[in-house]
Amino acid sequence: MNQKELSKRRRRFLKSLGNHSVAILATNEVHIRSRDTEYPFRPDNDFYYLTGFPEPEALAVFIPDRPEGEFILFCQERNPEKEVWTGARIGLEKAKETYDANETYAIGRLEELMPSLLENRTRIYCNLGQDSITKVVGWIQQVKKKSRDGIHAPTEIVELGRILHEHRLIKSSPELKRMRIAAKISAAAHMRAMQVCRPEMYEYQLEAELSHEFSLAGARANAYAPIVAAGKNACTLHYTDNNGLIKDGDLVLIDAGCEWDYYAADISRTFPANGKFSEPQRRLYDLVLHAQRVAISEVRSGKRFDEPHEAAIRVLAKGLVELGWLEGKVSDLVKEEKHKRFYMHRTSHWLGMDVHDVGEYKVNEKWRELKPGMVLTIEPGIYVPFESEGVPKEYWGIGIRIEDDCLVTEEDPEVLTKSVPKDPEEIESIMQKSSTLSN
Repeated sequence: MNQKELSKRRRRFLKSLGNHSVAILATNEVHIRSRDTEYPFRPDNDFYYLTGFPEPEALAVFIPDRPEGEFILFCQERNPEKEVWTGARIGLEKAKETYDANETYAIGRLEELMPSLLENRTRIYCNLGQDSITKVVGWIQQVKKKSRDGIHAPTEIVELGRILHEHRLIKSSPELKRMRIAAKISAAAHMRAMQVCRPEMYEYQLEAELSHEFSLAGARANAYAPIVAAGKNACTLHYTDNNGLIKDGDLVLIDAGCEWDYYAADISRTFPANGKFSEPQRRLYDLVLHAQRVAISEVRSGKRFDEPHEAAIRVLAKGLVELGWLEGKVSDLVKEEKHKRFYMHRTSHWLGMDVHDVGEYKVNEKWRELKPGMVLTIEPGIYVPFESEGVPKEYWGIGIRIEDDCLVTEEDPEVLTKSVPKDPEEIESIMQKSSTLSN
């Protein structure tokens, strides 16, 4: 992210804090995978959103109206001996120059310097994890020892996300550019999976095709653990084993998206392993697709966050009545949540730097009004476990989900992931054409 955008974010954030406040924000720690092997490091999203700083062992402090500077960055010093093994560090001087910090200090001086930065501040904003609170309380206690010198300590600790997550909810043009790229790469990966899928493959082989397409385009990370679920595995909502055999006649549900420059895509598609929907599969697929299209039509500025979900469950409940799986008036079934037997999750979530992005869904106990710049998923589904009472056997083990990423605009929503086919005839045509070419 360029410094112009980051500076704009910091100015807005500092203005929201108000005078006599201080915000403390640390990045993620390095996590051990096994013994002396580490997981790839990824910065904390809140920290990165305001700083753009990519290294571990770093902490940012924001102090409105501080004469010496409002943005202080603690980070690692250069260390030539260690850098032979791990690569060059940014260091204090370059961090100040490149990331526009007013002051930079070695992270090793944090305990020494932090209490003085809290002096005569009333409120502290920070992430309220146990480790954070313990450290902050310790710093406050040190400031309290100076009370006889006329120095007062902060008296209030507030969750930093109350302010920052509201900022992150509305995406800027640079953010949307990255989300469109993530969507484009992810869409290409889903297309690749459809084209190469064959019965007798394993789920992990399709997962490998997704990862290959992501990396080939420069997206080195998944936005979340991919779901590649064939047959009855698709009835497990967060199935990530991805080790099953794909059988002739199975539907394959893939829920996967890449991360591009810290921004996520999130796509689900369901398709027949052999390239042809069976009649029961097609009937349920058409129902889910209709529910999704109706829900997407509700993604409009001024609508409430729950309106796409309410639209989707009305369509699904009506379809389940027509199938004979539910009985009664649709309005009553929805009110009593009878649809949850076959559709148990919500239709949407925010999307951004996190795949389940930050931002409250309700404001003052009312569902939030959608505004331009918000991005949300639309992902209805139907899941029919084996031995579902009152359901014909030919439907058992079918799981279907169709998911797209939608940007709220002043007019019709922009479907960022629309390039992935979801019309059943188009899916069949693509898969059958691919099958012919491979033979």
